[in-house]
Order: sequence, then structure tokens, then C-alpha cells
Amino acid sequence: MNPKVNWFFEKDTQWKKEYELLRQIILDCELTEELKWGHPCYTYKSNNIVLIHGFKDYCALLFHKGALLKDSENILVQQTENVQSARQIRFTNAKDIGSLRAHIKAYIYEAIEVERAGLKVAMKKTDEFPMPEELETKFEEEPEFKAAFEALTPGRQRSYLLHFSQAKQSATRSSRIEKAKAKIFEGKGWNER
Repeated sequence: MNPKVNWFFEKDTQWKKEYELLRQIILDCELTEELKWGHPCYTYKSNNIVLIHGFKDYCALLFHKGALLKDSENILVQQTENVQSARQIRFTNAKDIGSLRAHIKAYIYEAIEVERAGLKVAMKKTDEFPMPEELETKFEEEPEFKAAFEALTPGRQRSYLLHFSQAKQSATRSSRIEKAKAKIFEGKGWNER
């Protein structure tokens, strides 16, 4: 146990009991407990294996390279279609955690083996993400805007492509592009200040 992480488990939340159970299971697997992104994160030789986090309707174990796990019990969930690597096991009560204890440990040990083997998730390249027609048009109209976009890091480019593409209507996509132009010229991602 890492005392720097205790505050997370001491908070009075709806998942307090579930968090404690998950912590016990994970610590039995001899991982190092750290605090990352404000959540308990468990590592093997400084590499992220699993993280505990909670939401309104469930708490979860997030496996950082969950896409590489076999998922023999069919319990891993991809949070959204855009999440490429991470997968969750979701829980709504302590009883579920108790009944899955052996499977949770097996998944953790498998995740450790994935890390030991040095396996990597094959991530989609930026050019594999759909480019909204409105963005292509804007690039044709303003070559300096296209150059600024292409100068962004691949991750920032992908986040913009996802943000623009999520809008259902053309007018909304165009509006998002216009609103993002200043940040793109500054070299910032869409959710950066």
C-alpha cells in the first residue's frame, strides 16, 4: 500500500466498499501502487497495468493494454468506439467483485505477462481517422490552416478529427472547425487552454 493513495480510498463515495475490495485483489498480485491522474494506478516495473476509477453508474478496473487480453470470460468493455487500447471490467456492487475475484486476478496476471513480453497495441494512424468534408474544404480555402493542422502532434490531430466528426450536422462541424482555428494556429489540442 502506498500512503499517498490512501486519501482516494478514505473518501466517502458510493463506491468506497468496492474500491477497497479491488485494492485488496490488486495488491495480492504484487503490483506497485501509485497515484496517477488522481486515481490508484498499479504498475509493473513502472509500466501501467490497471487503474481503479468510478463513474455515476459503475466503478471499474481499467486495463491499460486491455485490447491485448484474451478476455476468456467476456467481461472487458471498450469505453467508446474511439478507445484503442484500454478496456474496463465494470462493477455495480461488491458482490460482483467477490464473485469475479479469481477472474480479476487472472486478468491482472495476464496483463502483467503482456507487459513482460513487451507487447504493444497497434494504434490507428492519424490518416486512418475519417476527415470531415468541411475540414477538407477549409484546408483547400486556407492552406496556412492546413499547414498549422499538419504541424500538430498526431494525438492532437486525432482529437480534433474525432471532435469535428462527432457532430451530426454539417453546420455544427463547420462551427467546431471555426471555433478551433485559433487553438490550431497556437499548436494546441481542442481541449487545451
